[in-house]
Amino acid sequence: VAQYASDGGNGKAASGDVDQCLRALEDLDSLLLRASRKEPDASVKAMKAKIGIAVDALDSLLQTVPQDVLDKGKAAADAYRIPRDMEPEIVDPEIKQLESIL
Repeated sequence: VAQYASDGGNGKAASGDVDQCLRALEDLDSLLLRASRKEPDASVKAMKAKIGIAVDALDSLLQTVPQDVLDKGKAAADAYRIPRDMEPEIVDPEIKQLESIL
C-alpha cells in the first residue's frame, strides 16, 4: 500500500503512517504478552488504545493511495469476503471476548 502511495507522490506521509501503525502493533503485541503473564499494567483499555492508533494510521495510509488503486483493491477484497449470514458462529468465549475488544 505504501508503494502505491509513494508512486502517487505521497511516499513521505505513507511511510510515517506505516511506521505509526507498526509501532502501535508492536506495542499491542507487548501488551498482549504482558497480559498473558498477568501483569497489571496490561489493561484492556491500553490494548484498545493501541488498536485505535493502528486503525487510525491505516485509515490515514489508505487516504494517501490513488483512488483508482483503492477501487481495484476494494473490488479484490470484496470478492473474498464471506457474507455475515454465512459465517460460522464462534462459541469459544475467549474468542468472543477478543472480538468484543476489536
